[in-house]
This record gives sequence, C-alpha cells and structure tokens, in this order.
Amino acid sequence: MQYELSQSSYLAFSSFLHGKLGIVLGENKQYLVRSRLSAVARNHDYASIDVFLKDVVSGKNRALSEQCLELMTTNETFWFRDVYPFALLKSHLLPTLNNQQQKLRIWSSACASGQEPYSIAMVIADFKRDNPRAFCGGIEIIASDFSEKMINKAQAGIYDQLALGRGLDINNKTRYFQQCDAALHKDAMQLSAGIKRMVQFKRFNLLSDFGLMGKFDIIFCRNVLIYFDGKEKTQILKKFAACLPSSGALMLGAAESINGADSIFKMQSVDRGLYYSKV
Repeated sequence: MQYELSQSSYLAFSSFLHGKLGIVLGENKQYLVRSRLSAVARNHDYASIDVFLKDVVSGKNRALSEQCLELMTTNETFWFRDVYPFALLKSHLLPTLNNQQQKLRIWSSACASGQEPYSIAMVIADFKRDNPRAFCGGIEIIASDFSEKMINKAQAGIYDQLALGRGLDINNKTRYFQQCDAALHKDAMQLSAGIKRMVQFKRFNLLSDFGLMGKFDIIFCRNVLIYFDGKEKTQILKKFAACLPSSGALMLGAAESINGADSIFKMQSVDRGLYYSKV
C-alpha cells in the first residue's frame, strides 16, 4: 500500500473529521492521519490511503467511517488527573451540595476508558462514608464518549498494571479493586461492583443536541475543548450552561479557559483550584 497522503485528501478528511466531531487537525498533521489509519486501509486491501480516505469521507461504508472517526479521537486519561479537581470536589463542591433533596447528577463528558468518572465515584464513596446522610435523593454519574470501543472498555472496569499505575494511589487500589482471574486477564484488576454501579455510560457526540441529557449539578469536560475551534467551543459551553443550575459547576482542564464565553461562565477560585459557574 502507498503511504503517501496527498494534500487534497488530507484537507477533505480534515473537513470530514471537523464536521462530524468538531476536531480541528490543522495544516501539518498528515503524519497523524497516516499513523492512525494506514493499518485500517491495509486491512481492507486498499491500494492507497488516498483512495481509502475518499471512501471514508463519502460515508458509503458507515461502519468504516465510524471506525476511522474513533481512531482519530484522543483517549489519553488517567486516575485523578491533575489532582486538584477531585480535591475541590471533595472539599468544596460535595459539602455545598450534600443537603439538597433532589438527586446529585454529575456528567463526565469525553470519559475515554473511564478513569475520570470512576475517580469521581471514588471521591463520592469516600465522602458518603464520612457523611452517611448526604445526598439522600440519590447519586447519578453519567459518563459519555464518542468512541464505542472506549465505552465498552470503561464499562468492563478492568485495568492492567500500566493503567492502574497512572494516578491511582495504594489506598484506592486496595479499597476499590480486586485481582482478576489470571487465566482471563493476566496482571489486571477489576473495579469493585459498588463503584461500577455508580456510573452509567453512554455514547455521545458533543456536537449533538444536549436536550436529552437533562440537568446536572457538576459537569467535567476536561482536556476536550482544546480540540475544537473557537466557534464550536463557545457553542458547547452554551449547551453546558443550559444543563447547569445557577449553583452548578463546570470543571475544565488545567490548560483550558472560557475565552470567548465570558458572558456565559465566570471563574471561581477555591482551595488552590478553580471551576466555572454560570454568570
């Protein structure tokens, strides 16, 4: 198979990717497209990646197009990423919300393989242990991602030692995991049933209508908006705002901001961390 990717094919695929997922590749990411999609093109016996991408963009093989879209998403994640959002959740947000009568609802958008929503669940489980009467209306954590592969992986709750070593301390590992059957999953561990039950996973595209998602007290959308252009980022933030009450909180990534959406959200700085509330 020829590995040369023409500029016209690259631009057509970039436009397709942007239209479907909002991801902006930029001008010089041909290597990224080749590295992630060449194997798929080879497996489908395409003579060149240009011909392959033409069919992907045409959408005539929906399953193939969906597979390529999934491969172009970034699924980098680990436990308690950046630490402070989860410390802020435990020390500030949960105590603020613990006396409400209605169900506590939290959304982990773009959850990848599940480490973020399960980290949230562990924090809440620890908080409930210390405050048994908190959240008498119930707790619901919704975790979403575009990738069906990632959703399936997250729902399984099985992680190898490499994944477990990224941000998970020994206390949480001991409390919330058990060894898997070595014959089935060598050197892997299974998340406890109690933590798994706290999280509901669903496939969701952030460019979609948020109407069916309902209202949330807290939304995590971390290290995601950096892949969108300014217009789409603002539109997504507006949709998040519509899902939050005035007391709600939006958690973004450490390198992200609300530039262009200052009329929608304002920054709140607490406990050496920050979150955003509606204006």
